[in-house]
Amino acid sequence: MSAPSKLSYRVLVSEQVPVAAPPPLPNGQPQMAPPLASTLIYGDADAILVDVPTTIAEAEQLVSEIEREGKRLTHIYITHGHGDHWFGVTSLLARFPDAKVVATPGTIAVMAFNSSPQMRAQLWDVMFPGLIGSTTVTAEPLESNILHLEGNELHVLEVGHTDTDSTTVLHVPSLDLVVAGDVAYNGVHMYLAESAGGGRDAWLDALDVVEKLQPTIVIAGHKDQTKDDDATRVLAETRAYLADAGRLLDQGVTATDYFTAITSAHPSRLNTGAAWISANALCGH
Repeated sequence: MSAPSKLSYRVLVSEQVPVAAPPPLPNGQPQMAPPLASTLIYGDADAILVDVPTTIAEAEQLVSEIEREGKRLTHIYITHGHGDHWFGVTSLLARFPDAKVVATPGTIAVMAFNSSPQMRAQLWDVMFPGLIGSTTVTAEPLESNILHLEGNELHVLEVGHTDTDSTTVLHVPSLDLVVAGDVAYNGVHMYLAESAGGGRDAWLDALDVVEKLQPTIVIAGHKDQTKDDDATRVLAETRAYLADAGRLLDQGVTATDYFTAITSAHPSRLNTGAAWISANALCGH
């Protein structure tokens, strides 16, 4: 039996794009979509992609980057059901039709909700008019919690609620790497709009799961591409943001006060729009 191939990876970060509909933020800035990280894990011949950006243009740029590696794409793994992590998958399948799109059953259920006609009409097509293609859910449920890549095992871990329900991470032991989806954020404001009623505590529990794996690399689903992926820093900063948000919310601040305080506490983070969306979902006015 041959030895497993040595794996490598690339993190491919999409640019921020303007969001069409929402009014300017309280600080006068326009709303932008957050940068999204897709991770390509590959061996000598084959590759697995984790998460796909939102728009047709972003997905086509990702296709070009994958083609440069010259690998056979066997799987596209989706970490969780928010549309910004998989809506571009149709463009990937047009170029890599043999790739199997896979996710956990819980993630597939959230994908179906995000791609429903109601959500498309009320949210996604308002934010990205004419920029999103077909969002039919093509993902198949995983047969086990292990993906195989040239003799290497990649482990899927279900971690429950973080920035939405039924989120997962992908652990690559041979690289000491965790592709964390939105369990971790790296230099980007965190989306907490779905965290009412114990969501922050569940999120902290999910971070515990990742820390117990003792990775050296954690790739956040939303990251500032100028930052590294050091696991200790990324996880600690994610915890610190949740703690800061929790203190503000426990004080019963208004949405505007939350936005002002959290953006002042984390002035270098990208995508202040996530802070404003979270504020309006969780605070009074």
